[in-house]
Amino acid sequence: MFSLDDLAKIIAARASAGAADSYTAQLLAAGPEKCAKKLGEEAVETVLAATGGDKQALVAESADLLYHLLVLLEARGVKLAEVYAELERRTARSGLEEKAARGRK
Repeated sequence: MFSLDDLAKIIAARASAGAADSYTAQLLAAGPEKCAKKLGEEAVETVLAATGGDKQALVAESADLLYHLLVLLEARGVKLAEVYAELERRTARSGLEEKAARGRK
């Protein structure tokens, strides 16, 4: 089964490709700010798909959102394993306890 780890590896490999040959390389060459902007756009599109009730649109937009998140992580030098480690740390307590510890509502 295809995983986020697989996608992260593909993105890392394409990061070294020429920008003319790869959309991923073009995004990364444009810098983290551009990558973050694209992630924000995809987040909005995912929310709209979720509220629109079209399951296939939500699936497609979610795939775009995950891709752009991983591109941004690559642009900032953050490994997916670091995100996994943070998620693992957070699951050691209930979600309500974890949020209270971070001062969020």
